[in-house]
Amino acid sequence: MCRLCKPTTPRALCPGVPAFMMAPAETASGASAAQAANPRITAAPLPELSGEPGTRILIKGGVVMSVDDAVGNFSKGDVLIEGSKIVEVGAHIEASNAHVIDASGKIVMPGFIDTHHHQFETGLRSSLADAIVVNDGRPENSKNYYETMLLNFSQHYRPEDVYINELYGGLAQLDAGVTTVMDVSQIHHSADHSDAALEGLRDAGRRGVFGYFEGWWDGKEYPGGAKRIREQYFSSDDQLLSMVMGGEIYIEGYEDAWKIGRDLDLQIALHVVTTFGMTPTFDELAKKGVFGPDNIFIHMTGMTDDAWKAAADAGAHVSLSVPIEMHMRHGEPPIQKAIDLGMSVSLSSDVECTMSADFFTQMRGLITLQRMRANERALSGDENFPSLMKSYDAIRHATIEGAKGLRLDRKTGSLTPGKEADIILLDAEAINVAPLNNAPGAVVTLMDRTNVDTVMVAGKIRKWQGKLLGHDLDKLRRELEQSRDYIFEKAGVDRDLFS
Repeated sequence: MCRLCKPTTPRALCPGVPAFMMAPAETASGASAAQAANPRITAAPLPELSGEPGTRILIKGGVVMSVDDAVGNFSKGDVLIEGSKIVEVGAHIEASNAHVIDASGKIVMPGFIDTHHHQFETGLRSSLADAIVVNDGRPENSKNYYETMLLNFSQHYRPEDVYINELYGGLAQLDAGVTTVMDVSQIHHSADHSDAALEGLRDAGRRGVFGYFEGWWDGKEYPGGAKRIREQYFSSDDQLLSMVMGGEIYIEGYEDAWKIGRDLDLQIALHVVTTFGMTPTFDELAKKGVFGPDNIFIHMTGMTDDAWKAAADAGAHVSLSVPIEMHMRHGEPPIQKAIDLGMSVSLSSDVECTMSADFFTQMRGLITLQRMRANERALSGDENFPSLMKSYDAIRHATIEGAKGLRLDRKTGSLTPGKEADIILLDAEAINVAPLNNAPGAVVTLMDRTNVDTVMVAGKIRKWQGKLLGHDLDKLRRELEQSRDYIFEKAGVDRDLFS
């Protein structure tokens, strides 16, 4: 029923309720056998009851790309969800007492997984669009990421600034189909800052990995606060949030962070970038044999072959931020090196102060750079040039490989029965895609965030027919703008829109 109808208007005739929002057995009388059997489950339309125990949803007639070789792909297929879990994936599924989502014209696939995103910087988007990562002494690069962002802007964040940046950034990525993130929040100046980051991550409603990295104020919160946070927020494995320990080797006392993280059975994540002068220290760690399958190495630029071999032999994971690495002088993204060593490689957006956090940008950056390098070798006469990356490979790096890197592949990353329903529906009939001729090719080479129609996290519909649900985005945008104005003022930086 909508505000246009009289109380007596049959729900099936209500213009505010599309047909595919009704339970399949529902008729113009507004009643159904399924509703009579279990009124609570079928009385309300989607998306209200999605994700709740007992609610069954059948995504029907879409192009299903499971990213699971055992399940396969379907040019026309169905996905059955009950509560938070995927129950069945197949060419045709019969399901009584299920709400039906008509997915014709849509590509149905797992949500994207971002393994490295500094969400606390959301309000400073594009403020460092032309910056490199560290000062190289040239006047045009005096406004660089390390000095401007970490040593100035970030110093002025209050807990309320952390919260609104985390929340808004999480919602923006959710809107773009990124259902899981590892939030690398180098903003843990105090316990209140840490709690605000966690609350913002939680309130966005998506799957989040809390990356507990350094802060700059009292020197007491990080790394010792990890035990409190672990006990207070992560006592259960049955939740959307999990935790990773930051262990930057350019921070004095990083050994303590690694020990605390491993004592708490947390993965250890760190940026590994040649422009930070890390190569000697990283080499020493490699020689000591301290790398393990619990390590997530971000960027991995400029490292020696011996260090690479040690990381690969240890089963470490590599997170690449290809557009950022090319743009900000981190060094050339080591795509081929990681692939040749058989390492698990995921994608990450890094910093929105410089580049978009949508995953269509990340996938295109990955595939075009890998193919450019391989094609150059082929054109130069190198008979041993690498195989060209295919669109489906890029999708795997954007989904299941990210899940593996974050130890979440038992829960997400593919459309596999038993996993949680982190699912996106992408519009393949939109003007930038139609007519559809190749599903993975369309996703990687043609689509953008406007094609993200519907997003589910653990079965709960968070975006519905192009509209993000559950938040007053205008209100949140105003709060983010107020936070931005405060930070710019405290940092002593003029907000010149053309600088």
